[in-house]
Amino acid sequence: MVLESTHLYTCICELSICPMRKKAEESSEMISQIVFGEQVNVLQEQESWLFVQSRKDGYKGWIDKKQVTQTLHPYNENSDIHYSLEPSYTIIGGNESRIITFGAILPYYDGMTFKLNDQKFSFSGTAAKPNDLNLTEVLVEKLSRKYLSAPYLWGGKTPFGVDCSGFVQSIYRILGVDLPRDAKDQANAGMTLDFVSESMTGDLAFFTKATNRVSHVGIILEGNRIIHASGKVRIDSLDHQGLYNEEVNKYTHKLKIIKRVL
Repeated sequence: MVLESTHLYTCICELSICPMRKKAEESSEMISQIVFGEQVNVLQEQESWLFVQSRKDGYKGWIDKKQVTQTLHPYNENSDIHYSLEPSYTIIGGNESRIITFGAILPYYDGMTFKLNDQKFSFSGTAAKPNDLNLTEVLVEKLSRKYLSAPYLWGGKTPFGVDCSGFVQSIYRILGVDLPRDAKDQANAGMTLDFVSESMTGDLAFFTKATNRVSHVGIILEGNRIIHASGKVRIDSLDHQGLYNEEVNKYTHKLKIIKRVL
């Protein structure tokens, strides 16, 4: 991940999510989301729109200027944050409450409060700092299951709507592994495994459909299962041919490659 060396200023998302769009217009395709607490570097201004780059994963896109706030004191993305593990949680800051989701970033969290742009918010839910987690197969599956039945949403990253690579990126971010935003780029990370039988919980399986290019990704679980976002976040079977959906009684995705990134 490479950040642009020059930028105008840094902003932070103080809403549940902020859509990141392909073009500087409301009707443009949503290509990703900036979650609560996430910082972006502003590379360009265009009337009421900002062309930004996420400081966490380097992803670029257009966001509505009204949905972010400039911050004069950016926090360190690798040491100053916790992540919310609550699918949905109401926080209170000053006289205002707002809802945050799983994966929201809590800067300078002390177990009861965190600080965003000098504003204190109360949070007594479950949160985690990646370096403090005891990484186990049970933890990987437990976190992944928090997204079960979340609706598929192109560009989404939360339990209220998520795409396949957004789901994988969000889970691994909490586990302390920073992956690119898109599945085709995530496939370049980690060590390649030769056989499904070598895989273990937490490995990533990448798939193709009409072409030979990577277009889908999921997290492998114990017992030849895989959790992934397709229509909704679901658990299906996995073998050397690919991803098998028992509800429709057919293979829906062809296996391309398996990677170990943990």
